[in-house]
Amino acid sequence: MLNAEIIAIGSEMLTPFRVDTNSLWLTERLNSMGIDVKLKTIVGDDEARLEETVRDAMKRSEIVIATGGLGPTEDDITRKIFARVLKRRLILDDDILEKLKARFAKRNMPMPEINARQALVMERAEVLPNPNGTAPGMLIEEGKCTIVMLPGPPREMKPMFDAVVAPVLKQQVGDVVICRRKLSIYGLGESAVDERAAPVYTKFQNPVTTILFKDGQIELHLTAQAKNDTEANRLLDELAGQLDEVLGDYIFSRRDETLERVVGDLLCWRGYSLATAESCTGGLLAGRVTEVPGSSDYFLEGVVTYSNEAKMRMLGVPAEMLEEHGAVSELVACAMAAGVRKLAGSTFGIGITGVAGPGGGTDDKPVGLVCFAVSGPDGTRVKTSRFSGDRVVIPSTIACGYCAYCRAGYFAQCDNANPHGSLAGTSFFGGPEATGPVHGARIVGD
Repeated sequence: MLNAEIIAIGSEMLTPFRVDTNSLWLTERLNSMGIDVKLKTIVGDDEARLEETVRDAMKRSEIVIATGGLGPTEDDITRKIFARVLKRRLILDDDILEKLKARFAKRNMPMPEINARQALVMERAEVLPNPNGTAPGMLIEEGKCTIVMLPGPPREMKPMFDAVVAPVLKQQVGDVVICRRKLSIYGLGESAVDERAAPVYTKFQNPVTTILFKDGQIELHLTAQAKNDTEANRLLDELAGQLDEVLGDYIFSRRDETLERVVGDLLCWRGYSLATAESCTGGLLAGRVTEVPGSSDYFLEGVVTYSNEAKMRMLGVPAEMLEEHGAVSELVACAMAAGVRKLAGSTFGIGITGVAGPGGGTDDKPVGLVCFAVSGPDGTRVKTSRFSGDRVVIPSTIACGYCAYCRAGYFAQCDNANPHGSLAGTSFFGGPEATGPVHGARIVGD
């Protein structure tokens, strides 16, 4: 398997305000071709550090892909540094220059002189046209290393890679088929999953296994490469079968289904129905259930009984129980589950009550304490859990857990909670109207 390295260039990506999404996209593309990404680096607009990074990358990687730093300004240093490392001249390309001038003229604007820098190309390099911007890319073969320079804006970088770079790399890879499989696991933490699975998957070099915490569950990603689909899937079947033996019922999906989809399908298949009663989660469980198309076949209703009065009036929770045990208790969660089941006439009822914070916690009932109950034909089951995070993380669970804000503990300002990025601002209970809703079940990792 060929190995690749990605260098994202630009000081803006070393701030809390910009995320390097290009590397994620490129990794997916490269992996799908059978190319293994060994290293990703973000380098600011620092000539010495970038030169050092490029030299090291060329020594250890067969493919080096750089994104960004091809603009016209003084801090766009990618061309200059690669030319210095490769000991090749930068030559003014008259055709590119004329196209740049024409692009500005089309907008009735004079071209600033500094834009002429974007017409500088490295000698003996293949110039990659950029129909979506002003910065052409470059592809260079240097010994056993393939070097690719791409513009930073995704709308320019992505089509350039797909149209020109991908065919070149596919030819280098040869006749290889990549097949993937995902095992979705719930009920075990990441370390517990790995404790059971590692003795199995570490025996295999092909398929390769990665473990990921995502949306409150654990995912095992299996990737096999072979000369054809049949052989690749045979390899996946062998590994997946052995993982089944050690993980058993903790695997809820082998077909990339969400947990809510799997639960909904089971309810529908068995002719069961569901209703929910929520307090601290504010209707988010009902929202997650109803995200599934066709959920009206089994989901009857959901109520948000935030106050004690609502719990008594709508669900029949006894006042004495609330007085003696408090609203956050397993007895109240059970009463809420039984109450909403009776109210809706459903097969099952779910009750959730807890302390969302940031205030209101006590030594006995700290912030993040949540009681879950399920009432059904065979009685009621209840479980209490303790979650960490601030008020946004506990009720709406939409923080990513790894961006700069999340690492600092400012979960409500998560950079990645809303797929619309910086336009979304602070995401909470669906996000701003202009950018649309967020997934209501994203959970911060341990």
